[in-house]
Amino acid sequence: MVKLSVLIITHNEQRNIERCLESVIGIASEVIVVDSGSTDETESICRQYGATFVHHDWQGFSNQKNYAETLASGDWILSLDADEQVGEELFHSLLNLLAEEPQKGAAYCMNRLTNFCGSWIRHCGWYPDTKTRLWQRGTARWVGDVHEQLQFSSPVNTIRLKGDLLHYSYYTLDELATRQAQYYLLAAHEAHLRHRHCAKGALLWRPLWRFVRDYLLRGGFLDGEAGYIVCRMNAHYTFMKYATLRDW
Repeated sequence: MVKLSVLIITHNEQRNIERCLESVIGIASEVIVVDSGSTDETESICRQYGATFVHHDWQGFSNQKNYAETLASGDWILSLDADEQVGEELFHSLLNLLAEEPQKGAAYCMNRLTNFCGSWIRHCGWYPDTKTRLWQRGTARWVGDVHEQLQFSSPVNTIRLKGDLLHYSYYTLDELATRQAQYYLLAAHEAHLRHRHCAKGALLWRPLWRFVRDYLLRGGFLDGEAGYIVCRMNAHYTFMKYATLRDW
């Protein structure tokens, strides 16, 4: 069986980390947790599960994840967020893949299904939210400060695995609002550095289009009240991003 290193970055994740660690028992040859200064029970939970726990001062999402890979010894890397869980079908897909040996020159992606305040969001532009998370060690690095992505050193064939990565991201509306505030500031800053500007009328039509697209065209209404709230928050995020960019 191929040796798989599971990499996770954390900061005060005692609410989520046990579920994440449980979900990789049986497929992970090693679990490496890079923590940026947790003050809760994150470390003790990780050590109970036999994970290698390493402190590394916060350097941004991409840098934290790239540092984690330097500690790995596995042939292949599976990168997870602490608030994610490998779903049952995805677990068996990974187990079978590792037993057969992944294709060299390939990377593997999977769908991510997000839970918002107890509801699974299957529309609103939040699903399938495909993520490339499995790759051969040394062939890629993370780039970007907002919604970081893998950058491969040479072209790869990306193969989709069956099953979902379950994402327990938002337990309350306040948590979504707080997370979006962090992201729209980063997104606006990144756009500013790229010399992008807020066009005339963008504060009106961009949020409106975001809501119409996510709620009607992408079927957000099918997710009920939770879908409506998510689409409203998506539109608010878009408004705040361009309002912040305009002020710069």
